[in-house]
Amino acid sequence: MIELKGSEKLPMLKKADLQVNTGLNGLDHVLSWFSQLYDSRIPTSVWLRCQLALAEGFTNAVRHAHKGKPADLPVDIQVAVFAESLEIKIWDSGDPFDLEKKIQDISEKVDIHSPGGRGLKLIKDIADSISYERTADGRNCLSMVKNYSPCLNAEG
Repeated sequence: MIELKGSEKLPMLKKADLQVNTGLNGLDHVLSWFSQLYDSRIPTSVWLRCQLALAEGFTNAVRHAHKGKPADLPVDIQVAVFAESLEIKIWDSGDPFDLEKKIQDISEKVDIHSPGGRGLKLIKDIADSISYERTADGRNCLSMVKNYSPCLNAEG
């Protein structure tokens, strides 16, 4: 749960988990699943940026963390929608790396003509906070949090 001033907690509106086998063909399924979690209190621009961050995180897990690994190796995803934030977590089974160093390296060597290589920087630019940590079960978890001001005309 996300901490606010004092001991208040933001109410969780929705939470869902998805497991997808390694493979870029799983991206359509991931995005379709994510679209079902939309809440009208979330500004559309925030939702679309979070969708992009999710797509980048998933494809990075498949292309980099799971490169050369079995096709049935799962990527686990969890999305939690809170009253004023959205949290996305993606677990992979690749080798761990230093997220901040990787983002710094990308920023220094960015090739604007390259078709890829900017996903982590994009995620960092979209999310209000990100982390990448090794979990006790030997996997890695990319966690992204995006805060937002709820739409006033939303139902709920």
